[in-house]
Amino acid sequence: MPYISVARSGKCTIGTGFKMNNGLKSNPIGPPQRSVIFVAPGAQLRIGENVGISQTAIVCFHKITIGNNVRIGAGSRIYDTDFHSLIPANRMDRISDETHTVMKPVELKDNVFIGAHSTILKGTTIGENSIIGACSVVTKSVPDNEIWAGNPAKFIKKLCAVNEIA
Repeated sequence: MPYISVARSGKCTIGTGFKMNNGLKSNPIGPPQRSVIFVAPGAQLRIGENVGISQTAIVCFHKITIGNNVRIGAGSRIYDTDFHSLIPANRMDRISDETHTVMKPVELKDNVFIGAHSTILKGTTIGENSIIGACSVVTKSVPDNEIWAGNPAKFIKKLCAVNEIA
C-alpha cells in the first residue's frame, strides 16, 4: 500500500489511467519501499492522465504539476522545497526554519520519462518528451525534446522527433 497524505487545505488531483507500483514484487529494480504522495497545507499537486510511477516519493509543499503520459522510474523523488532554511541560524528554531524555507513549483510536461532513482528538485521544469537518465539530480529546467543525465543533470542529446533519437 502507498503512503498518501493530503492536508485538509491541500489539493491533489489525479487523472484517469494512473498506475502505481509498490515494492519489489511489482518492480524488481527497487528500492523495496512503497510510493509516497504528500501534499502539505495550501499546496497543490496535479497528476495528469495515464501517469505511471514506481516506488516514487512526491513531496509537495507548494505546487507540483505532472503532465499526461509521464513515467517516473522506481525510487525517484520529486521535491518542491528545500525542507529547511539554508541559513544555519534559522534552522535552530522550528518556526524560523519553516518561515525561511525556499519553495518553488515543479512541472513535468507531457510525455516525460524520469529514469529510476532520479531526484527532481524545486524550481525545475522538465520539457515535453524529455528524458532524465537514471540516478540523475535535476537542479535546473530541461527544454522540450532533450535527454539529460548526471549529478547534476546535464544535456546529453536532442531528440529529433517524438519517435527517434538524434
